[in-house]
Amino acid sequence: MLNAVSVIEPNLSGQGLKIGVVMARFNTPVCQGLRDACLAELVNLGVAAQDITLATVPGALEVPLMLQTMARSSRFNALIALGAVIRGETYHFELVANESGAGVSRVGLDFDVPVANAILTTETDEQAEVRMEEKGREAAQAAVEMANLQQALRR
Repeated sequence: MLNAVSVIEPNLSGQGLKIGVVMARFNTPVCQGLRDACLAELVNLGVAAQDITLATVPGALEVPLMLQTMARSSRFNALIALGAVIRGETYHFELVANESGAGVSRVGLDFDVPVANAILTTETDEQAEVRMEEKGREAAQAAVEMANLQQALRR
């Protein structure tokens, strides 16, 4: 049965892809860790450095607007959102986490472009620091895989 099914295998080759990355600057050390891991993984996957565009914004709530601007340009095969929302003592955490997450998802659906969401939402700085490198790498991998999958399905 499976041999009659058309299967598209995961493709992590970044060669020829153009990737847009938006990084929030709030919680800078964590965001820079996400950025460094993400950019290194993109290059490791074969994305040419000149085909990566990095924009920074003040915080996680501003990330979706910049992603939307990048998506509207039609210059990118995939986008990546990087940021860190760390719980404080107020309701602000829920607002920022929920709204930024919804906005990031909406950009991908509205503009038909893959968006990898690596905006961490953690209870503590320590949790964010432990996750930043792995999540940065995973975002790069997800963006490349989804861009290739979308291209394969369009052929």
